[in-house]
Amino acid sequence: MRDILKTGSFAVLHFSVGFAITYLLTGSIAIATGVALLEPTANTIVFYFHEKVWNKFSPQSKVIGACGGHKRLAEEPFGTR
Repeated sequence: MRDILKTGSFAVLHFSVGFAITYLLTGSIAIATGVALLEPTANTIVFYFHEKVWNKFSPQSKVIGACGGHKRLAEEPFGTR
């Protein structure tokens, strides 16, 4: 539950900062609202593809054990394959 609340509070903070900066630069509530909604959406999409590329070039992870239903992973350092 804490993670959901933290994510929600970050989303509100992100929206507020985007809105405030855009409003200060343009003086337009409509433009500020549009940018504040569009920018986090675009960042979310970009982050998804960033993760895909990052995972493609990251070291392979292997499961080294399970504890309480969670898997522990060990990553091999770059260049050891």
